[in-house]
Amino acid sequence: MTKDVIALTRRMPDPLTVLAGLLSGGPDKLVETVGEDAVVRLCDEEGRPLVSVEAPLLVQVAGEAERLLGATAPAVPFWWTEARATTGIEEAERLAGTFAARLISLAGGSAWPPEAARSVAVVKTDGVSVAPTPAAAQPAIDALTDKVAVVIQDRPVVAMTAWLSDAFRATADAELGLQIVTSPGTTLSPAVRNSLTGWPSRWVVQDERDGYYDGLSGAVLRWQNGMFAPVEAADATPDDPRTPVAASFKEFADTGERQLAISFRTVHPADDRLVLGGALEAVWRELTGNPPGGWGTAEPANLPWSLRQLTDVAHDRSPAPTWVVVVGGPDRPGLATVRISRTTGGVEEDVTLAFGYGAGEEPPVDALPRVAEILATRHHLQSMLIQIRKARRDLAVPPRFEGPGVPVAFVLGAEEVREMPGDRARRTPLSEPPVQLGPKTRPALYYPLPGDPSDLSGWQDFERLMRHLKGA
Repeated sequence: MTKDVIALTRRMPDPLTVLAGLLSGGPDKLVETVGEDAVVRLCDEEGRPLVSVEAPLLVQVAGEAERLLGATAPAVPFWWTEARATTGIEEAERLAGTFAARLISLAGGSAWPPEAARSVAVVKTDGVSVAPTPAAAQPAIDALTDKVAVVIQDRPVVAMTAWLSDAFRATADAELGLQIVTSPGTTLSPAVRNSLTGWPSRWVVQDERDGYYDGLSGAVLRWQNGMFAPVEAADATPDDPRTPVAASFKEFADTGERQLAISFRTVHPADDRLVLGGALEAVWRELTGNPPGGWGTAEPANLPWSLRQLTDVAHDRSPAPTWVVVVGGPDRPGLATVRISRTTGGVEEDVTLAFGYGAGEEPPVDALPRVAEILATRHHLQSMLIQIRKARRDLAVPPRFEGPGVPVAFVLGAEEVREMPGDRARRTPLSEPPVQLGPKTRPALYYPLPGDPSDLSGWQDFERLMRHLKGA
């Protein structure tokens, strides 16, 4: 398990120099870094990892420290430097805390958690040296079996940090699952939840009553056969293999908070003049009155919103896909993940977006047809699904039951409508006809659905619509 300490400083720190000063042997023991100089790793003389320090990240987006740490950071721009200490080794935690304290004393700012850097201790470092590259390759992984890699987190919000993103990629390449273990008070960023989609990857929550349970489904878990897996109910049978649901997961209360969830795909012709991100910005402006606040290739989102910079990053990484996270401001919580990929059809943008609304706020449902028309006529929309959920305004994912999304509308792009045989796209089994968007000669179609978050029957209408459009 690792214990994280994060320094939020006003000036750019020099972690290598600070770590060298902590070592009794001096800087000669810090002769190597790993990950293209992105990580400094210290181990003891037996090769056990003590502390891993990430390269400082310049954060230019307000509100990210509050969203992910519940901490007050210096005014933007500020520097975010993470140190991860192996728990159970006393000198590791002291070294991480002392590192953060000295970093703050030199560069100004604050630390999370605050108690981690309240005093500067003298740390015994006899036998400490830089970890060899093989040992430092995956500093985020706490346990590894032939089925899964396990990451244990003690943060208030598990975010899609650069090192966690690397862990997801590494486990996928190795055909392993990734299981994230947290305390019951931890939440997930939507960016992490959206990545925990394939078995046996899961969110494992420690629980006093049931031991462990899945934070997204509530299934009670046990460590068995090299991974956390659901247990069977006492009265389960081969024909009815039921799994008990943790009592903590079922402690749900409707606070009146809602989320408006939108997922859509655009497909652009490949062109040197193509600018990406415009579709997402158009949705954001229509529904909030403002553009997104910032973006990044990991969390915290560290860059001010810029279509040109986003396009340049995707272009430089092509033909490999690009994944980014986009955030809004505290006045209207919003978060999107965007996957940009080159395909035979052109350049695809797959967007998953959510906005949060309090008990006294109404999601702007009336603006949705206009949003769909803008995407269909200006941004090569292929399809879009809009839902409303009973879920937290701040968008954090708790280890508790939240109401499932209910479909408000489905949208089919103009090209997809044109390719449908006959009048199939226009004549559907739904009680309400689709709304035409854009020019009559080449329209997109907006299919209204009930959208009542208290009535799941809207999914039946959606499934009927999908079967009809597919010709089933």
